[in-house]
Amino acid sequence: MNRQQKEQVVESLRKSFTQSNASFLVSYNGLSVAQLQSLRKNLRNHDGVMHVAKARLMKRAADGIHGAHDMSLLFKNQVALVFAGKEPIEVAKLLHSFSKECDKLSLVAGVFEEQLLNVDGVIRMASLPPREVLLSELLGVLQAPMRKLVIVLNMQIFRLLWTLNKIAEKK
Repeated sequence: MNRQQKEQVVESLRKSFTQSNASFLVSYNGLSVAQLQSLRKNLRNHDGVMHVAKARLMKRAADGIHGAHDMSLLFKNQVALVFAGKEPIEVAKLLHSFSKECDKLSLVAGVFEEQLLNVDGVIRMASLPPREVLLSELLGVLQAPMRKLVIVLNMQIFRLLWTLNKIAEKK
């Protein structure tokens, strides 16, 4: 690989770092070509992309990018960068489930919203429920005070009616 090709790889990685919502570092030592192709295909279906490059080129690409620069210390051995597009949680779930199925792939770290995540942070991110479920839970929490107020106000009306009924029964 000549200098111009290396510069193109660094520029491509730098562009992916800046445009992606999250990036994950995975170790793929011992993965077969078929397994790698399967992983890449699944990532494409979830708006993710996997880049394999030399660790030195990854370090140069991450230099100066907030969050990614912290991850540069982990660029060792056979590692690859996975960049997530619109739904980083779905990509994290895919990587976590693939690492469970295939012991040759392991999660190393991640960067989400310019924060470095360790392996536990990535696994926690992968265990989050889907966005629709989170939104419905938030809506339920927001509606709860109004619902309780309506119940309390209705109870006052029912108490008044009950009292009037008891008075009418006595007369």
